[in-house]
Order: sequence, then structure tokens, then C-alpha cells
Amino acid sequence: MKLGIIQQACSADIAANKQKLAEAIRQATGQGAELVVLQELHNSLYFCQVESTDNFNLAEPIPGPSTDFYGALAKELGIVLVVSLFEKRAVGLCHNTAVVLERDGFIAGIYRKMHIPDDPAYYEKFYFTPGDLGFRPIQTSVGRLGVQVCWDQWYPEGARLMALQGAELLIYPTAIGYESTDSEDEQERQREAWTTVQRGHAVANGLPVIAVNRTGFEPDPSGQTNGIRFWGSSFVAGPQGEILYRAPKDEEVVQVIDIDLKRSEQVRRWWPFLRDRRIDQFAPLQQRFID
Repeated sequence: MKLGIIQQACSADIAANKQKLAEAIRQATGQGAELVVLQELHNSLYFCQVESTDNFNLAEPIPGPSTDFYGALAKELGIVLVVSLFEKRAVGLCHNTAVVLERDGFIAGIYRKMHIPDDPAYYEKFYFTPGDLGFRPIQTSVGRLGVQVCWDQWYPEGARLMALQGAELLIYPTAIGYESTDSEDEQERQREAWTTVQRGHAVANGLPVIAVNRTGFEPDPSGQTNGIRFWGSSFVAGPQGEILYRAPKDEEVVQVIDIDLKRSEQVRRWWPFLRDRRIDQFAPLQQRFID
């Protein structure tokens, strides 16, 4: 399968961001992409740097204007498209939601982000209710997609649950970057940890992993921090954690990567982790902490 990933810097102009993405999606499709994955909350700036009720004006229903826009693109180009939206489910009830659009433009399924961070410059708990749909793969014409979102990518449990339900790919739209006061060494440790933990999900589950991040600098509207420099580095890893492609840190990228989905079966024959799991001993995982 040919996979297209789009790593983009965003502006405050939502219409311009969407048109820029549309051009990039067409470019990826022109290079043969059958599945295209976008970054987290790609329509706008990363608004979670501040807590402001005005930012709830960015939320929209699903189905809604953005699913209509990207669904029309998916149908026009005959691709499966993974987008990331600020979902307005009801007044005062919003989610950080990934939507998978089929080749016919219709919604194949959605995933609501389960793990919601709350850190300086990442005040997501102010905006997003934790997901309530569980970790369930979405069936598409290109395979079963195990879609999660950003902070979810640090947790092995979600990846495992996707794999146990037949996911063929693990996909993570992402928005993560550097805190400017950290040293260069610390920044690099964080970026490498982000890559390494997801490569571990690939190895542990024998599945390819796709992580698509933002790039560019976005200032903090409040001025309380120095803003976020998103570290890009979007990547695709194979079922043994091997890097099939890794984007630069500070450049916009439209890239098409070949993925051999059949290879996962062979890797799982070599390394039968699912066979040897001691499921009779895992009940304590349901506890927050074991004293």
C-alpha cells in the first residue's frame, strides 16, 4: 500500500490551512497515495496553549463542515483520508476526534482521544472530554486502521488493544514540540523518546506505526511561555520498529511511503508475542497503581 503523510505548519487562517492541505493531499495522491494521514488539529493553530472560552468557537459537529470538505476530497481523489478535528458533540461537551473518510467520501469511523494532557502550553483538559468509544480499529477499503491521537501514543495499552482487535496499522495524528527553556540535549532526548516509544508499539504488536506531527513555531497568545516549536519528525516504522521514513524537524513535507502489510504476518510468526502473553496475570493492569 502507498501511504501519504503531510507535515505542515499552520497559521491563524483556517480557510488557508484547509486549502493548503487540500493541495498537499492532491500532491500525495498524484504520487500514488491510497491512504493519506494528516496531523492533529490541522485546521487551525494549536489553540490549547491557553485556556480561553472563545476557542470553543473553533469546535464543529461531526458530520459537519470539515467532514464535508475533506470527504469531498476523499471522494474526488478516491482515497482513504485520516483527519483530526475539534468535535462539538453538544454545548460544553467537546472531543479531540480523528475521523476516517472512505473513498466514497463517507465517514468510515471516528476515534475520540482517550488520554487528555494538562501541562503548560498543552491545556487540553480545558477543551476536551476524554473519549468514550474505546480503542477500536476502523475498517476501511485499505485495511483496519488503529487510529489514536497524540498523547495516546505514549501508552502501550491502547496500541495493544487495537492490535488484539485486528488493526493492521497504528496511526497517530500528533501535535508535539519543544519547550524553549529546555536545553538542546533535553529537547533531543524528548524527541527521541517520542520516536522510540512508538517504535516499541510497532515491535510489540508486529504492526507498522504512522506518526504525523506538526512543524513550525506557534507563539503563546498569553505570553506566559515562549510558545511551541513543533518538532516535526513525522515517521513511519515497520513491524520490527525499523524506520521506513522520517521527516525533517523544521520543514513541511508531503511524502509517500510504500508499506508491505503482508510483512506483519511473517514478523508475527517469528516473534509470537500475542501467543505468549500471560493474560491470566494481567488483571492488576486495571489498577491506577499497586501499593
